[in-house]
Amino acid sequence: MIAEPAARSEPAPQEGFEPRIIAFLCNWCTYTGADLAGTSRIQYPPNVRVIRVMCSGAVDPLYILKPLLEGVDGVLIGGCHAGDCHYVNGNYKARRRVAVVRSYMEQLGLEPDRIWFRFISASEGRVFAETVAEMTAQLKKLGPNPLAKEWTA
Repeated sequence: MIAEPAARSEPAPQEGFEPRIIAFLCNWCTYTGADLAGTSRIQYPPNVRVIRVMCSGAVDPLYILKPLLEGVDGVLIGGCHAGDCHYVNGNYKARRRVAVVRSYMEQLGLEPDRIWFRFISASEGRVFAETVAEMTAQLKKLGPNPLAKEWTA
């Protein structure tokens, strides 16, 4: 008889833990959506620090890994929807790069769910806010980045 592997249980959220998220957002779509969320006064957790890039395709894999290796709890990459990229296919390049980086995460001792890629357009401020809230909740379940050092905001 072969023993089945034990089911992975969800870790309990840690009291007082607030995840730190770095977000690389496309200038033309996701950054504008984030701006719309702010100007529309849509509430979302203040856990995210935004870095505007001209295209999500410009986000190098090292830009994703470096914050994680320095203790940030999660990285969000936001790009234009399929067919809407101002640079033709930059959003597809970003999605493929994120998939590759996620495949190496366990070798670094990190969960792949610490990296998210989302297509969010300029008119989707509410979607941006919901994504940040959902990511924050997921990272609270995962707990602090095991590579975290003392980090000041």
